Amino acid sequence: MSQTRTASATYTTTDIENVVRRVKADLAMIADSTGGWTAQKAADYAHDIEVLSKAGYLAWVDVTLLQYGVELKAVRFDVDTDAGTLSTSRPGGVLWPRVTAAELRIVIGYTDAYTSAAREATRSKLKIGWTTSHADTSHSSLGSSGGRNYVSSTYGMQRKDWAA
Repeated sequence: MSQTRTASATYTTTDIENVVRRVKADLAMIADSTGGWTAQKAADYAHDIEVLSKAGYLAWVDVTLLQYGVELKAVRFDVDTDAGTLSTSRPGGVLWPRVTAAELRIVIGYTDAYTSAAREATRSKLKIGWTTSHADTSHSSLGSSGGRNYVSSTYGMQRKDWAA
């Protein structure tokens, strides 16, 4: 069986920047409300998300708040390169609790285009020393608690939220 698809999705690096700016605002709010990251750490993550997005290497970003290894809240941003039918939302709604022993975990997923050669070529542009993760990001212990869409032209990220 074969399948043919014609894509008419068009977006620019400015569209990616507009979407990542909203993700960056969410990361900054999560960092500030939990105290789990500094503002600079959240900005560094957003920087790398933008670099990987512009190169077509980012598939998704998952952020989880853990306390003593137990998930309390999570958010996932799924890249959508044909998001023209979605309406955009404002960032926010991510005021997470400040808890004792808070740990924020960020895991990113790559597209198939992120080959070992692409990884090597991109390494010097990234601020975070990303390593392989085997973390469970299914959030099966949490319940779905809504989401938002961040869209510019046909580039977007669909945000899904989970809470205990």
